[in-house]
Amino acid sequence: MQYFFFEGDSIPRSSIELEPVFIFQPLHFDDYAAKRRYYILRRKTLKVYPYAKMAADRLTELNERLDLIESQSARKRYTKIIQRFIEEEFAAELKKLTRTEGQILVKLIYRQTGNTAFDLVKDLRSGWRAFCYNTTDGMFDISLKETYEPDSVHEDYLIEDILQRAFSVNRLEFQPTALGFDYEELTNKWTSSDLP
Repeated sequence: MQYFFFEGDSIPRSSIELEPVFIFQPLHFDDYAAKRRYYILRRKTLKVYPYAKMAADRLTELNERLDLIESQSARKRYTKIIQRFIEEEFAAELKKLTRTEGQILVKLIYRQTGNTAFDLVKDLRSGWRAFCYNTTDGMFDISLKETYEPDSVHEDYLIEDILQRAFSVNRLEFQPTALGFDYEELTNKWTSSDLP
């Protein structure tokens, strides 16, 4: 048997570990307009994904800390402190998002957390506040109740494809989805389907 020695490691190995290789199907577009829409969607998705990831991370951290707080009033006070901090930190940047970027962000928040933005606001603030936010956003064609369904909505599948390609080249930091779908199955469905 042949053994390999690696620099910085004193233990010989009988095999060489390789980095995983990701192979994606080539992108095919019906026409130039479809190709252009894809690349616009790609730019917007790559722009807003870090915000969705950060929201999921903060929500996980918030829930872990809230579990340690026993008093309901202390939990409410802590939630308000975190909410003010997040608003101060991101409000200016989020106001610069376009309508479509805002809608993609809402979908990606659902992808990362498994909850709609409406439900998150309702749980952390109040049902009335969530209603007000959703009504206001509705004037800008954004729904906080939007879900992420890459198995039935083609645009959502394209967003997932963009994310998977970005994860594979380390352009975005990977975070698993809370929804539990399989990208390979989605790709097989959408490439073999006659759906638009």
